[in-house]
Order: sequence, then structure tokens, then C-alpha cells
Amino acid sequence: MMWGFRELGLLTCALSILPLFCSATKFVPIDNYLIDCGSPSNTTVGSRNFAADSFFKDLVSTNEDILANTLNLNGDSPLYRTARIFAGSSEYTFPINQKGRHWIRLYFFPFDFGKYKLSTANFAVIGQDTILLGNFSVQKNPVMKEFSLNVSSDTLVITFTPSNNSIAFVNAIEVVSVPDDLIVDDAYTLKPSLAPYYGLYSQALETVYRVNMGGPKVSADNDTLQRTWVPDQSFLINSNLTTSNSNIAAVKYTEGGPTENTAPPVVYGTLRQMNSMYDPRFIFNVTWQFDVDPGFEYFLRLHFCDVISRSLNELYFNVYIDSFYAAKDLDLSTETNNVLAAPYFKDLVTLPTVSNRIRVSIGPSLTNTEYPNAILNGLEIMKMNNSMNSLSAATTVPVTSGSGLNSKKVGVIVGSILGACSMIVLIGVLFVMYMKRKKLAQQRHSKTWIPISANDGTSHTIGSKYSNATTASAATNCGYRIPFLAVQEATNSFDENLVIGIGGFGKVYKGELSDGTKVAVKRGNPRSQQGLAEFRTEIEMLSQFRHRHLVSLIGYCDEMNEMILIYEYMEKGTLKSHLYGSGLPSLSWKQRLEICIGAARGLHYLHTGYAKAVIHRDVKSANILLDENLMAKVADFGLSKTGPEIDQTHVSTAVKGSFGYLDPEYFRRQQLTEKSDVYSFGVVLFEVLCARPVIDPSLSREMVNLAEWALKWQKKGQLEHIIDPTLTRKIRPRKVSEHIRKFGETAEKCLAEFGVDRPSIGDVLWNLEYALQLQEAVFQGDPEENSTNMIGDLSPQINNFSREESVLAAQFESPSLNDLSGVSMSKVFSQLVKSEGR
Repeated sequence: MMWGFRELGLLTCALSILPLFCSATKFVPIDNYLIDCGSPSNTTVGSRNFAADSFFKDLVSTNEDILANTLNLNGDSPLYRTARIFAGSSEYTFPINQKGRHWIRLYFFPFDFGKYKLSTANFAVIGQDTILLGNFSVQKNPVMKEFSLNVSSDTLVITFTPSNNSIAFVNAIEVVSVPDDLIVDDAYTLKPSLAPYYGLYSQALETVYRVNMGGPKVSADNDTLQRTWVPDQSFLINSNLTTSNSNIAAVKYTEGGPTENTAPPVVYGTLRQMNSMYDPRFIFNVTWQFDVDPGFEYFLRLHFCDVISRSLNELYFNVYIDSFYAAKDLDLSTETNNVLAAPYFKDLVTLPTVSNRIRVSIGPSLTNTEYPNAILNGLEIMKMNNSMNSLSAATTVPVTSGSGLNSKKVGVIVGSILGACSMIVLIGVLFVMYMKRKKLAQQRHSKTWIPISANDGTSHTIGSKYSNATTASAATNCGYRIPFLAVQEATNSFDENLVIGIGGFGKVYKGELSDGTKVAVKRGNPRSQQGLAEFRTEIEMLSQFRHRHLVSLIGYCDEMNEMILIYEYMEKGTLKSHLYGSGLPSLSWKQRLEICIGAARGLHYLHTGYAKAVIHRDVKSANILLDENLMAKVADFGLSKTGPEIDQTHVSTAVKGSFGYLDPEYFRRQQLTEKSDVYSFGVVLFEVLCARPVIDPSLSREMVNLAEWALKWQKKGQLEHIIDPTLTRKIRPRKVSEHIRKFGETAEKCLAEFGVDRPSIGDVLWNLEYALQLQEAVFQGDPEENSTNMIGDLSPQINNFSREESVLAAQFESPSLNDLSGVSMSKVFSQLVKSEGR
């Protein structure tokens, strides 16, 4: 009987997860392919069952079945006794039952089998169009390579491509689902100061190190996700300065915090600390050193658990990555909501490394005046794919001619890698052209931008080698092509010190054009399918719209296989950065209201200012930018979509958006309307009021989701319990009056479970403007509230509303808008990460 992909996938999952139930594993993966390649029978390794190679025969596309075996293992895993050998490019195609992150673990051991000498094999491995291994060979000892890919399609293809006159091989393969919350989208980047990083969902990762500080080796059988943790002694620079400690029984996993899937108790319950035998007045750092491939960014997860302190707030210390602060004056008690011995982790992303090593250090804080100490329990270091979708430091990928297996697809990937070599040549050419730059600059000054389209009704095609071309509107004449050299000059050759943000599309640089115009330059990855879609959409949308509350597109560049968008520069950055996490001065309540009103005006224009509504689909505080006067402008239209036709109620489309802001009805039904933007904007309103992240896993379970937590207090009529302390510290409870209630009611209505129960963005705008008038009226009646940083402050009135007009507005207010507090709300939707989403 022939098995289909779906049947094979389900049966494989059933066979492979059976041992997991027996061992009471915390997480049961939906996809769990375990293959003992080349083996005629199943192989048991610990508590897991690897199926025979023949069981997966329908998943393999190869010119010739070459199954090898050996008895020379010297006590290593039985998985290394057999192998599948590939004489030409070959593929494994795995059906995926649950999209999202998956482990890919590849096992290699080079034994000789007849004419095939695996120690001389040289090949590449490609997974989901990401180069996992390039020019790869294994000389002697067994090797296991672990990768993490965010699989967004119904199948995962892994391709093995030998070099010419060589072979490829693999001894065993794992393709296993990963919990959705194991690696979230955001982290911190080292700049030199910590800054938010977004975009991990789209990154392919390779595990380089997974270390148990101060503890023993942890085998796959003792980890719920079958990970291996190695001891840290070999990485310590000076082990005499350290001592280890173990108190595994003290570890307390708390709701909303890390779980055993994050790291097992044996990791959180053991640690490395400063050697207490030294004089406490002798200040030093404990340092570990790790060899890495230069030129890549690295994702680091540092695990902490204070199992040595006798009381809370006893231990303060600093953490460093190379010369950068990863944490300063870290107090684990604060991070774990005053629970001693509760696990905590911090995620960081390095800049592209110049050196071939990364150093991680811990040291005492000056806050510790009595007895300095510092701890670290565990560390994970993962390489992130570069701009060419590669995790390999190799500059080329071998191609076997005549393989006949998806050669077109492999050729595209190979071509992108060979493009790196072309870039080196290009640098030389640019150097030769240096003396001509003055002339080019004069040309750019006289004719810097070429219009996307002319007013004669013709269209201009925007395209490059990788962009596949897209046509902008011919009637607007408001988009311009900017030469690559001008963009390069504006950003000082994309100087990393000018990076002001990182997103799913790419990095954003601050720049200045030759005429002195300050710009924000968003440089995308030309091979990113997500980036290509966003590049097209941004130009198509922003070439049609001009509004004072929408960020303006100044130009674009699609030369040199680049996808670059150039916007007006917003001096004050994102609304999010002014609310929390960046150390910027707190916004006054008046400023916050005006920013919300400006953003609502921008969304109102999108929803009503064109023949068909435009739905933003990614409304969040990070996409509301502020100019030098704190005027709000909505940005990032890469996910925007034209709304339904007049005779339709919605647009059916794949779910996309940002975790924490996503409309639950849109998620469930995949039916998009303008009310999806309204829901997201409601989350922003509570974010503005509370000044905290929309999702904060470090908090207790009831507080993790901002929308759910804020709605609870809003329904109780007790918003004063959750308002940003910087706004309420000088306000007595009775002062949190009508304007705050109106603001909270508006946010609550936006978060109605069903879109039909939510107001239009125009109604939201009306309510916000009314709330602004109410708070000004409160101030005028109570001079005691004269503070620029608290609710009720006075500043010039806007929107041409006089006090008399506000009174009239109150008298003639529509009942449907005036009585928002009585709206019923079912249980708030607990959002899930959607793999196609941002």
C-alpha cells in the first residue's frame, strides 16, 4: 500500500511520541519525524524511537538508494551505525502538520563503506531555502548539527547537494515541532546601549553552544525538548576566580515565567558564581569565551535563577557581552515578581561579529556594598542567518550537474551565494570609480530622483533582478527612484552606528541626502519573500496617499539587487520608545492624548480617504512615529491590504499582524475588516494609558496580556489601579475623572470580541477628541492640577474646539457613543503566534 504525505506524517507522530507519554514529557510535538537513515529497522535511543529508513522512503527523492552501515562505533550512539549516501542532489520532503518553529537535527559520522569514503565527502545542506551547511565535511568524530527554522508552508524540504565528484551523507534526521513561546519575536540588541530588537520569527538559527553553568552535562533524555547542555569548565578563562553551586530542589517555576521547556531544573538549579574565598574588596569579573564564525549576528539567551540568596533583593550584579552591557544592576527578585529562586532569562542579539569569539562576563554591581557576587546558570548561543539566507561561512555551495532534482531551485540559492563574490568585485569597481564621484554628485544634484510615474497616464515598472517588478500608480507622481550611490552616501555606506531600528523587512538607518534632507532608510533583504511583498505594498500604498498623519515616502531604490525605501525622518522615534523600555522622559497625559488623536486621524484617512478602505493590519505603538513636535504619524504599510468591495463585508486573507495586537476574530475566521485595525488601536490606547508592553511573560499570568488585564480593571471602573505611575503620582483618586473614563470606555469598545460591536475609527477619533476637551475642562476647574506630566495638564487647545463647542458637543452627543461602558465583552482572546504573521 502506498502512503501519502499526510498519512506518513500522522503515523510518524504517533510512533515517535509514544515514548514521550511514557516519560511524562511536558511538551508533545505535533510534528516529530525521527529517522535512522540507512537503517533496516527501528532504533531506540534513550526514550525515543527512531524509525527505519525504509519507513520514510516516500519522503526521499534521490537518483539511487545507497544505504551504508558500520560496526566501528566505539560506544557512540547507535544512530551512527548506518547512513544514507547521496551521489547527486537529493531531497527529503516532510509534511508539516503545525506551522511554526521546528528543530532540524542532522547526525553525521564519517565511516568507510566500500568505495564510499565518507570522511572525504563535501556537500551543502539547504532547508526551506536557507543554507544550513555549505562546503561541509566531517573528518573523524561524530557530529550533530541543530537548527531552528520557522516553517511557514505545508512541507519542509531538506536538500543535500554534493560537490562535484563528491558525495553527501547523513546518519540520522530529526524534524520536530518547537513550542510557540520558546523563541518569541523580540529581544534586546547590543548597540552599545540596549535597544529593542524585533524580527526573530523570520530568522533561521543554528545552535552553536548550549551550556549548563556550574552543573553537569544534561542529556537529551533529561530535557523536555531533547536538548543537550554541556558543562562550562572548558569555556572559562580563569576557573580559579569561580566556584559552582547546586540547589536544584529550590527552583520554583512560576505562572507566566519560564517553564521546563525553557530550561530544565538541573540548569536553573546549578550556577557559576564569584569565588567567595577572595577578599570581597577585590572586584573582578567571571568570563567565558566562545569561538564563533565572524560576520554573523548571534542570538544569546542567558538563564538566571537565584538559588543561593537567603532573602529577596540581596543579589545585584552586572552582565556583559564583550564590552557591552547585557544587564546593569540586575536584581533577579524584581524580574521574578519577588519570588526567590524563580527562573528568569534574557534574550540578546549581537551586532555582526568582527572577531571570531564572543565573551560573556558577569561581575558585581556597585549596589552590592556588603559582599559582591554575580551568577549565571545557563547560556545558549545561536547563529542567525545572514542577508543571503545562509548560516554557513562558506562563500560557495556545491552543485552536482545532472542531478535532475530541483536544480532550478538550488541554482537560485547558489546564485545568491555567488553574489557575495560579486559584491567583492563590486567593491573594487567602486574604488576605481572614486575619482568620478564628483561628477556623479553634480549629476545627482541636478537630477537626483527619477519619478516612478508621469502625469500622462503611463505607468512605471519598479523591478530588479530579485524584485520581479511591480507597477505603481501612474496618476500620482509622488514616488521617486533614488540612485544607490546617493543612498550609500546618505548613510555613510550603511554605517551600523546609524541603525535606528530593525524589523522583519530589514534594518532602518538614519541618513541625510545631499540637499540636507534628513531621512530614514529602510534596507531590505532582496531574497526575502516577506521583504519583497512589503517592498511592493509600501510603494503601492504610499505613492497614492499623502496625509499629515501618515509617514511620507520620499523615494525608493532597487539597484544593485537592493530593496530600499526612504522615508521622512521622524526625530522623536516611536511612540513605544516614549512609553517604556528606552529611558526617555515620560510623556504628559495631554501629549499622549494628542498622539492618539493624530494616529486615529491617520487611520481614519486610510479607512475613508480612498475609493476603497485600506486596512493597515499592523497597528501598534512601534508603528506610530513622532516628529520633533511629537506629532504622530502612522508608519509601516508593508502588511496593508485594500478593504472589501461595496457588496462585501470582509476580505478573506491569511492572518498577519503582531503578537499582542492581533484581532481575535480575524485570527479565528481569517476575515479581515477595518475593525481589525480598530481592535489593534484599542490595545495601543491601553498601552498609552499603562505604559507597559502588550505581552510581558515575566509578569503573573493574569497580567501577561495587557488587553486582558486592562479590560478587567476597566470593567471594574478602577482604571486608577493600572494607570502609568508617572501620570498618577500627584493625582488623588477622585481626580481620575470623566476624561479618563471616556478614554477607557473607548479602548474597551475597540476591544469588543466581534467586529460588528466595535466603533469605526471615526467614532474612536470623535471620542478621543471629546476626552481631550473633558480633561482640559477638568483643569480649568481645578488649578491644583498644574503639571505638565500628569493627567489634567493645560496646553493650547487644538482642533479648533472652543470650550463652548465642547459643552455643545456634550449636550448633543450621540447615545451610541456616549454609553460605551455598558458594552458586554466575552473572555478576552488569548492570542497565539501565527507563523505567517510578523
